[in-house]
Amino acid sequence: MSANGRAVLKPDAPAEAAEDGPAGSETPSLLQVLRRPLADAASVESVGLVAGAIVFVVGGVTTFLIADGRDLPISGPGSVGEIVAIGGAIVAAVVLVAVALLLRRREARLHGTVRPGRLRLHPLDAIALAVAHAIIALLAWTAIAAVVELSFIDAVVFPFSAALLAGVAMAVTAYAAFLSAAHLSATSLSLVLAVFLVVGMFASMLTASDPHWWQKNLSSLGITGDVSALAFNLTLIIAGVIVSAIAHAATVALPDGTRAERRGRASVRTSLVLIGVFLACVGIFKADVFFWVHTLVAVGMLVVFAVLVVRLPRTIPAMPRVFRLLGDVFLGVIAFLAVLYVTGYYNLTAVELVSAILIFSWIILFLRNTGAITSAPVQDVVEGSSVPATGVA
Repeated sequence: MSANGRAVLKPDAPAEAAEDGPAGSETPSLLQVLRRPLADAASVESVGLVAGAIVFVVGGVTTFLIADGRDLPISGPGSVGEIVAIGGAIVAAVVLVAVALLLRRREARLHGTVRPGRLRLHPLDAIALAVAHAIIALLAWTAIAAVVELSFIDAVVFPFSAALLAGVAMAVTAYAAFLSAAHLSATSLSLVLAVFLVVGMFASMLTASDPHWWQKNLSSLGITGDVSALAFNLTLIIAGVIVSAIAHAATVALPDGTRAERRGRASVRTSLVLIGVFLACVGIFKADVFFWVHTLVAVGMLVVFAVLVVRLPRTIPAMPRVFRLLGDVFLGVIAFLAVLYVTGYYNLTAVELVSAILIFSWIILFLRNTGAITSAPVQDVVEGSSVPATGVA
């Protein structure tokens, strides 16, 4: 650390910057950037643009071949929107997996070192995030195409124009997915979780074969046996895996200098993992086939959340008072909704929906607050411990 507070490269540091040449050298060539795609922010941006350009060509040519000289509708079966949605989903999944592999290779080369704030993903976490990004891309482009079609009623798209539009849309998807994966942190992961839950749930609601599903309960979306049930259950399962991944990311930087702090961190991490496991089990055990198991894991998730909030002042004393008060308010609202349900004022769907919103809002805010209470020295995290910084991030 220099006198002016800036991080400097140590001579014996196994930093990736040292592999690319001395500091202050001329701008690296494209080949050098591609050989070290995650070396720094500039490399990430450059490789993201290259990935987008490749996808633009491949996506455009593929769309042109699919069109086969025909004019394509904007939305619906066989449309530009459908091609972009499916292609974008494939691109997002492939890019996420590719970046995860690059991160693991880079971590192995640097002897397990990762940059501060960047997550260490297990294979299951990477797969879940790839599916989450794919579904977000699929539903987002489908919705955009539907809106555009309403703006251009009875319009069609010529083959060459369709190829250009599809290529651009898939390129944007590839670029966004690459940046999301390369800069993945606890906070950005919480944003992915929020967006994924919103689009997944709305997709299930909008495609429900029973328009009055809401008169029963939220779990009725997962028992219809159609695409709505698939969307609902898959959303819960993948969201559960993401929450379990968040459990490590949200607690790895918490204070652990004393035995009490280590126990508190372990307790919070275990609680978050249990919430993720129970959430996934809600999607795995459908209410019509495994009613009691489904109910047990759903109630278990709520109980674990309540215990986590109540014990937070003891497990993480440094947590801001305002956030702790907010958790108590959330629990109070959930309890009040339960009373309204028992008295017959609210139905079960309203209670479940609002409770789910409050729980996941709390988890997202928890991630942001844990980031706020931890110190921010320039240091890398190695297997839960810290070592001196090895270069400029």
